[in-house]
Amino acid sequence: MKRIKITENWINMLLEITDRDEVKLLHVSSLPFREETIRSEEEKHAFRLVEIGLSGQDRPEERHGMKYTVTAPGYRMKYVSHEEQRNEDGKKLEIVTKDEATGVYVTSHFQFYDGISVVKCWSQVENRGNDSQGLEYVSSFNLNGIEKEGLLPRDQKMEISVVHNSWQREVQWKSYTLPELGLEQSQPDEKLRSSKEFGITNTGNWSAKAYLPMGSVFNKETNTRMFWQIEHNGSWHWEISDQAGHLYVQLSGPTENQSHWYQQLKAGESFTSVPVAVGVTEGGLEKAVEELTKYRRRIRRRNKDNETLGVIFNDYMNCLWGDPTTEKEIPLIDAAAEVGCEYYCIDAGWYADGGWWDEVGEWLPSKKRFPGGIRKVMDYIRSKGLIPGLWLELEVMGINCKKVKELPDECFFLRHGKRVYDRSRYQLDFRHPMVIRHANEVIDRLVTEYGIGYIKMDYNIEPGIGTEVDAESFGQGLLEHERAYLDWLGSVFEKYPDLIIENCSSGGLRMDYAMLSRYSIQSTSDQEDYRHYATIAANSPLGVTMEQSAIWSYPRIEGDEEETVFNMVNALLMRVHQSGHLAALPPERRDLVKEGLDYYKSIRHDIREAFPFWPMGLSTFGDDWVSLGLKCGKKNYIAVWRRGGNSWAELPIPHLKGKEVKLRCAYPSYERCEYNWNREGGTLRVVIGAPVAARLFEVEMI
Repeated sequence: MKRIKITENWINMLLEITDRDEVKLLHVSSLPFREETIRSEEEKHAFRLVEIGLSGQDRPEERHGMKYTVTAPGYRMKYVSHEEQRNEDGKKLEIVTKDEATGVYVTSHFQFYDGISVVKCWSQVENRGNDSQGLEYVSSFNLNGIEKEGLLPRDQKMEISVVHNSWQREVQWKSYTLPELGLEQSQPDEKLRSSKEFGITNTGNWSAKAYLPMGSVFNKETNTRMFWQIEHNGSWHWEISDQAGHLYVQLSGPTENQSHWYQQLKAGESFTSVPVAVGVTEGGLEKAVEELTKYRRRIRRRNKDNETLGVIFNDYMNCLWGDPTTEKEIPLIDAAAEVGCEYYCIDAGWYADGGWWDEVGEWLPSKKRFPGGIRKVMDYIRSKGLIPGLWLELEVMGINCKKVKELPDECFFLRHGKRVYDRSRYQLDFRHPMVIRHANEVIDRLVTEYGIGYIKMDYNIEPGIGTEVDAESFGQGLLEHERAYLDWLGSVFEKYPDLIIENCSSGGLRMDYAMLSRYSIQSTSDQEDYRHYATIAANSPLGVTMEQSAIWSYPRIEGDEEETVFNMVNALLMRVHQSGHLAALPPERRDLVKEGLDYYKSIRHDIREAFPFWPMGLSTFGDDWVSLGLKCGKKNYIAVWRRGGNSWAELPIPHLKGKEVKLRCAYPSYERCEYNWNREGGTLRVVIGAPVAARLFEVEMI
């Protein structure tokens, strides 16, 4: 028996190579391993490093249901070699295992990051045998025994958290006990192998349409947490269930059972799984989000946008609603420049004379909407000191787009010999060179002819399980398209490194770090009610770093001063996406917008390095009071929203308890609220008379 012990960045990891040459991943935790937590060799047998399923392989060991346990040949993989090295990120561990019967090898990769308690994991499958093998499943991370620390029964101490996500209802963190999920213990430990798993899955090209690709398991007894994100822009799956007396967690990309993914590996071919990031911490959720925030900043593309945090005006939300014209844009451009915006993006509709939904695809400006040409409007935007931008939905073509007839079927997703429709659009396949040529021509035209520096890249369809073109399964076609899209995106940034491209998919429906390691900014929602948006804004640091998190601020013409302030506070700790009919706002309300943007520019250098905290906990849409704080060294910024209920709230801030602070209402300058700091209790008391209002506070340690 041989052991591989790694202690890196507060991560304790232990692997064992048994006398039978089996590799067991025994432990990944913020706490050290304790031998007594695995009670027998029989239990240890189920602590496999990787689960992999090939077609036509028997699974003789006892299991129940469709869980990814006792996979074949996963259960018979044998140790070949391992290597530890260091690179620019930190320590890297690679472990090679093989299946003698098929000649399939798996290299399990673990990349650590210096100073961050997160490890990136993925699996590389190679067919070194003589026969083709059908790959149906491979885990990117597989750990049994996630409940083994502490003394209490698992039903009393374990909590599983999921981030629900949907259109206009993004980033909703919910936590469940095992009994609430139907995983209540009813068998003796030594026989624990029920047929039910708690699985969270996405199938399709909208990676976050029902859940963000992340999750967490918390041990309330030991105050330890494991958390993860799956870094993929399409189909993915994670599950938690019981096996051999313990609970396991498995993370993967697409699967055959859940997402119609299957790939034939011929002799000499290989497949690399979707990468996942796994972190461990002691302490509450805020510590986990801090580590995840550090990791997200480390892995993303270096770019100026996440350093400068420019202020964007977009003409869509509670404004032009996709009906732009030169006549409508000019006063909005003037107003946006007057209040201090730095980018001006014309949203949907600029390419169509009338209704535009099913005609998108050519991306040529409408002469009817812009009689003097769209370049004239772009020049006017620049003359006002702003950088111009345009909306695109480049991955689709409307069924009535003229260019649809010019492209062969192979440029689109096909199933059963037919083009895939969704909402009167076709899905383009970015594996095809004609699609890449088309996409590059559009980007080049917008940048070189129209002179834009910002693109809002939207995506409003769900083409489903994938395409049959050049693929053994629909899911394989989808996966390869998604990877081709990411490669194309990388080529765009290589050619235009300062071009800002916003990741938008009906708001936040592709909020994942395959996309966000490339894109510098993420649309968080299409939520039209500023009061509901406070919840999405407050929770958004769970899914995306603050400097990438675009939040709408869209004061309404019929609103009042408090409505304007509420809108601004929604965005001031993130990335400001200003909208609304600024030109029609009364002067005193437009002044409040300018005041908010001026203040934002004075603090945005802190936002890009800050970490979030939630004085009142994560928000739900039914909360009367909502709060989000940012920690920036000695300075803290705290947004507070009231949506009814009592006129006062107490905000616990434990990390400032017992400290002398300088406290001020930073925005708006008219204040109209009461506030005080209780040093001994570590609480900020806020009284706001208006039933719907918001304030932004600075709390600086003295």
